[in-house]
Amino acid sequence: MALIFSLIFLISSAVFAAASGEYGFSVEMIHRDSPKSPMYNPSETHYHRLANTLRRSILLNRAVALLDTAEAPMFNDRGEYLVEVSLGTPPFPILAIADTGSDIVWTQCQPCPKCYEQTAPMFDPSKSSTYKIIPCSSPSCALAGQERSCSDRSECQYSISYGDGSHSNGDFAVDTVTMGSTSGRPVAFPRTVVGCGHDSAGTFSTNVSGIVGLGRGPASLVPQMGAASGNKFSYCLTPIGDSAESSKLNFGSNAQVAGSGTVSTPIKTSDRFDSYYSLNIEAMSVGGKRFEFPAASALGDGSNVIIDSGTTLTILPTEFYSTFATAISESISLERTEDPNQFLDFCFKTTNLDFEVPSVTVHFEGADVPLRRENVFVMVAENVVCLAFRGGDGQSISIYGNIAQINFIVGYDVTRNFVSFKPANCSAM
Repeated sequence: MALIFSLIFLISSAVFAAASGEYGFSVEMIHRDSPKSPMYNPSETHYHRLANTLRRSILLNRAVALLDTAEAPMFNDRGEYLVEVSLGTPPFPILAIADTGSDIVWTQCQPCPKCYEQTAPMFDPSKSSTYKIIPCSSPSCALAGQERSCSDRSECQYSISYGDGSHSNGDFAVDTVTMGSTSGRPVAFPRTVVGCGHDSAGTFSTNVSGIVGLGRGPASLVPQMGAASGNKFSYCLTPIGDSAESSKLNFGSNAQVAGSGTVSTPIKTSDRFDSYYSLNIEAMSVGGKRFEFPAASALGDGSNVIIDSGTTLTILPTEFYSTFATAISESISLERTEDPNQFLDFCFKTTNLDFEVPSVTVHFEGADVPLRRENVFVMVAENVVCLAFRGGDGQSISIYGNIAQINFIVGYDVTRNFVSFKPANCSAM
């Protein structure tokens, strides 16, 4: 579960059958700290919220570092995307974290003797006419992968753990998942494989009911949507200062990223980290100087970075980060200062947010992505900006965070295995 740049998809709950054949639809994305968000705290300033965001980013980096020694086959990216979907018949709305680093859709269910505190009503499977626990003999049980087990009644069970110590255990079942869209035509996905949690704990907010997995595995919502997703989705993230603005999460034909400025890089495959979208960065450049990216990676699949829309900062190998950040620092005329939150290393004093910056480009395999000022710097306090990058701790996996993705349409084509980038003004979309 990625911890950081939290967005919310607000979706209505009316039920329509998903039509055959591929089509596209979009849902609204709202920043976690927007006044529209149920997690909005009016007593916090913008900088308080940003400090909390960066704190979650650092915790994520430490959690991902456990990948080399963890027993679980995958770790959640702590993605605090919140999606309001409906589960069951009649539809029961739930607000859950939409996680690009997880493959399982699960929610807390009644009865739940070992659940974390949840303020919203909890799903009761006995009241859904379409809910059915999967038998262990069913091929659908295999979708849970190594997280599956069998109960004494030969019913399929799931047990999933995350890098921050959170977990969920319960029944693996099928039920109808309903999503709405900004077009006004909600769609229903019958017999979607979901987890019904009866034992869940960890760092989950009381505002959320569970997880909606958007990862690469077969239990992810994306392949389970079938023709409605076409195994494609895209988003366009607005700048942090525009948290009141909403953007879109697109599926199917609406997720096609094309046109002037579009570049694409292959998604690497890995049996070990098959839930993540792993890419290969060849180099990063500052001005005309190119810095080769370390080829070695804990991913072990020809990739060296995970792209994660739920992580704020971009996490780089320690030595590379130091050299790269120093090059940027030496290319600007701002005075160095300390980060008042003590999270970031390269910070500067400025009263003018239009300060001149060098050209910074990320050279992915087959795709050069030029970054803008808002992709390189983040304002952490009045008159203080910092580089939106951080070094790993030697064990961490590199992460391409969401600040680097601001004002790009980022599209994932899981069938053809590539991620595309197209410059855009996301606030105007």
